[in-house]
Amino acid sequence: MNELFNILLATIIVSLISFVGAFTLAMRVRDLKKYILVLVALSAGALMGGAFLHLIPASIKTLSVDVIFLYVLVGFSLFFMIEKVLHWRHCHKHNCKVHSFAYMNLVGDGVHNFIDGLIIAASFMVDVQVGMVSTLAIILHEVPQEIGDFGVLLHGGFSKVRALFLNFLSALTAILGGFVGYLLSNIVESFTAFLLPFAAGGFIYIAASDLIPELRKETGMKKAMVNFLIFLIGIFLMYLVKFLE
Repeated sequence: MNELFNILLATIIVSLISFVGAFTLAMRVRDLKKYILVLVALSAGALMGGAFLHLIPASIKTLSVDVIFLYVLVGFSLFFMIEKVLHWRHCHKHNCKVHSFAYMNLVGDGVHNFIDGLIIAASFMVDVQVGMVSTLAIILHEVPQEIGDFGVLLHGGFSKVRALFLNFLSALTAILGGFVGYLLSNIVESFTAFLLPFAAGGFIYIAASDLIPELRKETGMKKAMVNFLIFLIGIFLMYLVKFLE
């Protein structure tokens, strides 16, 4: 039952990140864009570090290398499919123009949050430390994503209050994913081991396909180097947690 408590607590905390958009209402657009890029860089590094330093090594204990990398590819490909089929993407620059996309974004984000819950559940079933690492990586990723999602809903025509409420409802699927992941990990013994490399593939896709391309749009050398340094800090944070295990 301790695992279930940790899973539910972590997924509730992740769900509450959806309210981060409320703190951006008083910010100027220029300042908001500047801070988003900082968070994007940190998130990208944390996701890459979480995948290569924690999730994949943890799965090596029970799976062969061939199987691990097969599931990394499966996770990478599934996230690619989700993005294409549901038109899910991270709208960091708040430039979404189609009203119907706001609804599609809610659906896609709900699926993504559900998978986050599965990842958190699988990680905590392996070890508390692994669970904390995955939760930290997801939180660092969720902050810029939720700010972007909030912008999508506003641009889609929702009021500020309604946008916050709908974004929170979408985020609650993480709790459902955590509970389902806990049940499956008890029913299917190998579920956790297979989900870790699958999650790693998702982390790599998010970082490489959505976040890093945003950083590449920065043309100024000074700001680009700052973003790269923050990216490395994100990786180092994941390494530091591993070093302290």
